[in-house]
Parts: sequence; structure tokens; C-alpha cells
Amino acid sequence: MAEQNNAKAQNTQMPDINEQIQVRRTKLETLQANGKNPFTIMKYDVTEHTSDIRDNFEQYEGKNVSIAGRLMAKRVMGKASFANVLDLKGNIQLYVARDSVGEEPYADFKKFDIGDIVGVKGEVFRTQKGEISIHVSEITLLSKSLQVLPEKYHGLKDTDTRYRQRYVDLIVNPEVRDTFVKRSQIIKEIRNFLDEQNFIEVETPMLVANAGGAAARPFTTHYNALDEDINLRISLELYLKRLIVGGLERVYEIGRVFRNEGVDTRHNPEFTLMELYQAYTDYYGMMDLAENMYRTVCRKVNGTTVISYGGVEIDLSKPFERITMVDAVKKYSGVDFNNIHTDEEAKAIAKEHNIEFEERHKKGDILNLFFEEYVEEKLVQPTFVMDHPVEISPLTKKKPDNPEYTERFELFITGREMANAYSELNDPIDQRQRFEAQEALLAAGDEEANHTDEDFLNALAYGMPPTGGIGFGIDRMVMLLTDSAAIRDVLLFPTMKSLDK
Repeated sequence: MAEQNNAKAQNTQMPDINEQIQVRRTKLETLQANGKNPFTIMKYDVTEHTSDIRDNFEQYEGKNVSIAGRLMAKRVMGKASFANVLDLKGNIQLYVARDSVGEEPYADFKKFDIGDIVGVKGEVFRTQKGEISIHVSEITLLSKSLQVLPEKYHGLKDTDTRYRQRYVDLIVNPEVRDTFVKRSQIIKEIRNFLDEQNFIEVETPMLVANAGGAAARPFTTHYNALDEDINLRISLELYLKRLIVGGLERVYEIGRVFRNEGVDTRHNPEFTLMELYQAYTDYYGMMDLAENMYRTVCRKVNGTTVISYGGVEIDLSKPFERITMVDAVKKYSGVDFNNIHTDEEAKAIAKEHNIEFEERHKKGDILNLFFEEYVEEKLVQPTFVMDHPVEISPLTKKKPDNPEYTERFELFITGREMANAYSELNDPIDQRQRFEAQEALLAAGDEEANHTDEDFLNALAYGMPPTGGIGFGIDRMVMLLTDSAAIRDVLLFPTMKSLDK
């Protein structure tokens, strides 16, 4: 019976929506027939946004302004009406009186629909109830909305629909709009921070013959003109390092990268990565840069360095903790890899702790598996995890006093990796050997291993200075600074499975 009632309810709702859409189309046809087609209007002179007026009322009271936006509410009361308009920066109330706008324009206004785009001219005032408003002298229909917005009080809540129809999400959910405005501010402040440190922004290819620089499966495509298979880049690293070889001592790039992997709250197949490289420094220099950048950007965007994420206070003002991967695993699992000397011993201890591994895995791989199992989620406050095993760090300098490990760190906040950095490997002979080890992993079935990049090796052979490099996940940084639970909440158009599938 419940299913029948639901079906009946749906059947009664759908014609209502369709009927409203048809009414809007009829209104448009009438406007066009009367020579009032809104789609022929080319531009509108906007002098202010709503928040400018609301935040600076004393300056605007009694002044004439011109705004434009989407009609979000309308209350018609005979010869005078109230309405509400939403623009980029917020909303404001309109007082529309027949005697002020004229009889015919007022009659037209009464036929406007919620969702229509309007231009408004009028005088700023405050109503008797204290509401900052515009006493409208002229209102113009700039674009007719032919679709019906979600019902006011329930809004657009279904996450799948929100992601697929982000344009509606931005209209009806103000907090979503705020998130993406803040995302733009975050990226702007990152650029400002790096510009002040004398970095230059560059662009490198997205279509590459060899997708290297990270452990990930690439997307492949075919270049018809050259009759060659090519890849979408998975990283920015190898081209940026070529620029360090060429003498550009401080470079960075913010751009999309593409990894043929799954979708979850932390991963999207295309995402925004920033990588930067600085000659004549090491991974300690990258730690200082990362800590200062997070702290500076957070303060500039949020006005504080103490923020809340998922109800947990994150303090970016304190020095970030620094701990080696071996010490972190020992701290949280009780297993000390300093006392494990062979691959066989590592596999035995993994079995004891029910850590799944593959036969090809070595001691360093298993250390990393322990880290992922026991440590990652515990690193809530900002923490640099240092000195990764060489097996999982093919582009990183070995530690001179302990060549089983490398001068590499990852920054973790809220249990998530936020950045990955190295003292960059600049020895072309060692780099070739690392690539050969990666090729062996590819042959053994590891689809995320790197191919040998001969041109990159050739660049290194010309000489690359000691260099520190780091990659930041921009989307995860935005998640943190906007208190967003999922990566899809900070991507305007996240990857979605086709509705046709």
C-alpha cells in the first residue's frame, strides 16, 4: 500500500512541475509576442552587489543603486510588493510599488517567476522593521527562467543531484557558494605567498608520452595526427625538474592531473595538484615552506590559524610535529622496523599482524603497509612523517647515513595526506637504477610503477642542483579550510557515473 501511495504521489507531483514549466514557456511566448523578449537584452549596468549595500548601509542610505540577480522570493500585495534578489555576494529585499515603477512595468513584474534574472534600479532605505531594502524605481527582466527551482524550505538536499546539477546547488544552497568563493581565495593566497618567495608560475604538458612522477595508473588516449598512444599526466614533477636543470631556480605549477583510480570521499580521478621546486634547498626547507604556507593561507582566508574540521579543533599556529615513519609505526603498532633486517622478517611480522602484502613486496613496502594500517588515521594535528623507505620513493635522495631510507616527508592533517616532498634525486646514474627497479615492478604486474623516462635522465645528466620539491593536494587543502567532508564538496563538477549506464 505504501508503494502505491508513493507512486500516486509522484504521479500527482510530476504533472504539477510540468504544468509550471509550461506556464513559464507560455509567459515567454507572450513576452516575445509583445516585443519584450528578455533574451534580446545584451547587457545591464551593475554598479553594486548586495553585500556592498548591506555591509555599508550608512554610505548607501538614500542613494540610487543598480544591481542584478536572481529573483528568489516575491510577495505581491496589490499596489505594492516585496521581493528578494540573490547575486554573487548575497541577497537583498526589494520594495516594488506601482506608483514608483509605473502601471505597465508593475503588471509585468507581477508575472515574473521565482528564478528569473532581473535588473533593479532604486534608492537604498531601511524599512520600519529594520530590513535594508531597495525602493525600486525600475525593474527589468533580463532572462526568463524556464525551469522550476527546488522548493524553498526543503531545498536541494540529494547529494547526487547536487553534484550533477551544481548550477542549481549554487543557487539554492548559499553555503556551497561560499565554499567555492573561498576556494578561489585560497588559490589566490597560495599564489601570493609563492610570488613573495620569488617563485615563478609555469605551465607544463598535460598530454605526455610517459606519465611519471607518481605511483598511479594513467588514462591513455590516442593522438591521431601522430598515430601515437599518449597519456594524461599523473604528476607535474618530471617537467618541472627539467626547468630546474634549465636554471629556473624556483618554479611552481597549479594544474589538473589525472589518475585512473576509484572515487571516494578523498579521491577524484581528476584533481588539482600544485608542485613546486626550489634549487639549493632540501626536504627540511620544504617542511618550513609547507608549514608557513598553510599557516599564512589559513590566516588570510579564515582570519585565524585555529580552525574546526568535523568538530575537531586543528591548530595551525603551533609548530608541526616531525616524526620518522619508523618511529610512527613503532609508536602506534609497537613494531620497531629498526630491528627488522630482511624482507623475510618483514613478511613474517606482517603475517603476525594480519597485514596483507604481495610476494613482490620488500621490507620498505611492508613498513609502508604498517603505516597505512596503524598510523595514518591517528595523525589529526599537523604532522610531518619523514624518511620513507627507498622502495616507495623512486625519485628521492637516499639518506647518506642510512641508504635504506630517503629524505622524503608527507604532511598529514586530519588523518589525510596533504603534501608529499623530497630532497630531489639529482644523480642520473642512481635515477636510472631506480627506474630499472620500477620497470621490474611493472613487469611483475604493478600498474602504478613508473616507466623509464630517457629524456628526463638526459636532463639530469646535464646537472641538476641540490633541490627540494613538494606536491600539495589543493582540493584536500580546500576541504580542510572550508570544513568540507568530501572532495566532491570542493570540486565544482566532480566525476560522476553516467546516468545512461
